[in-house]
Amino acid sequence: MSQPQNVVQLHPPAPVASVQGTLALDLQPRQDPPVVTGGHTSRPWADVISIEDPRRRGLEQWARRYTQAAVEIVGGDRPVTQLLRWSSRDVYVDLERRAQLVARAGRHTAGLGRVQPVRPKVLGVHLCFLAREVVEVSAHVRYGEHSRALAARFEERQQRWCCTALEFA
Repeated sequence: MSQPQNVVQLHPPAPVASVQGTLALDLQPRQDPPVVTGGHTSRPWADVISIEDPRRRGLEQWARRYTQAAVEIVGGDRPVTQLLRWSSRDVYVDLERRAQLVARAGRHTAGLGRVQPVRPKVLGVHLCFLAREVVEVSAHVRYGEHSRALAARFEERQQRWCCTALEFA
């Protein structure tokens, strides 16, 4: 069967974009140094508002401890009640549900501590202050050779930080 000689294309071919099907990210390295104001380094790409270093460092350490406890709860190493005081009702219920699901899949009891070949470890946390009393946190969690991400939102309520959103990826 022979091909027709005069074929009319209805749609001209479109060029393929370099980011088609992917997230468009600017992967060029930053050339400018961080901006120094008032004796401390501010990172304009990290915060919506400027926060003094002692507050940032204190919350960074606290967020690292909270996220470490959260991944240990989900893994069955800690009881969920350890984060009751610092979690909103929705976050607490979700942590409890996740711990039960992992326990059921692994045929163990959640929160009693168990011997695991690999334990989760929070390698780093990054903070973004949206307001003086609202911060969003991303955490890098390592499970042996595998990495996962965790995102959280903390709000200061009655002079203590409370996790109001927690997402595992």
